[in-house]
Amino acid sequence: MRTMKRFLLPALLFILGLSANIIAQYLNDFPAEVYRTIHVSGHILFAAAVTWTIIALIRAAKVSLLRRYDMSVSDNLQVRKLHTQYNIIEKILVFIIIVIAIGITLMQFEAVRSIGISLFASAGIAGLVIGLSAQKALATILAGLQIAITQPIRLDDVVIVENEWGWIDEINLTYVVVRIWDKRRLVVPTTYFMERPFQNWTRTSADILGTVFIYTDYTIPLNALRTELTRLLESCKYWDKKVNVLQVTDAREHTLEIRALMSAANSPDAWELRVYIREKLVEFIQREYPHCLPKTRVAVNKQTGDPPSTVSDL
Repeated sequence: MRTMKRFLLPALLFILGLSANIIAQYLNDFPAEVYRTIHVSGHILFAAAVTWTIIALIRAAKVSLLRRYDMSVSDNLQVRKLHTQYNIIEKILVFIIIVIAIGITLMQFEAVRSIGISLFASAGIAGLVIGLSAQKALATILAGLQIAITQPIRLDDVVIVENEWGWIDEINLTYVVVRIWDKRRLVVPTTYFMERPFQNWTRTSADILGTVFIYTDYTIPLNALRTELTRLLESCKYWDKKVNVLQVTDAREHTLEIRALMSAANSPDAWELRVYIREKLVEFIQREYPHCLPKTRVAVNKQTGDPPSTVSDL
């Protein structure tokens, strides 16, 4: 039903254009202006019908091809690659077809045709002026084409752009839409991903590592903390059972920096897993080892009665 609706309007335009051309052939007794108007209108309607039909065919073919590839699966790297390529190629083809159709339509008018001939006569100057004025637009379109070929980003990739964490939601010829985690939309030009550095967390696979940093006193029993981390991960549905590491990554003046490293199937699961582990580890230390929480120590010289030395951290 949806396919039928897609081709209904171009079919109507085709019929109208064909009817106008047929009617124009039998209007010999009418003034030339009327004949010319109906004749040009028929050509315009015919061109619009053909253009619309080609675009509808391209989109129908894209939908038919992409229906075979489900992006909801967990390991969807190849699927996202295909979706990205097909979407950008579709936009490029539609853009080219529309430009050609507009050119054909405008050439039906004598005034525009004479302008075109004048431009061809001075093609060198016109090309230079147009090239300079459209340099930015052409660079943006070429960047979109380059993204389709090299694919530094793909649809649904997890990226950090302008210090914002989100997913690639749309890739167009001139701009890319990033869906931020709090449902905002960050719109950046396609040239951004060719000219500036950014983070792509799912460049080679959908799975991702998550980290949680905990700061404790030096007296914390690390083996007990490792055992608790393993228990929490095994009870959590977001863990993919691949990575489970707890290490002391820094020994500061008054605290230990402890990093819990874990893995998840995708970035949303990794976020939920990190939040869960951080909360439960803090609760475990508060409940079982409250004396190991970060604290401030003050040393007093009892013999001399000097003021306490300042020793402080978290």
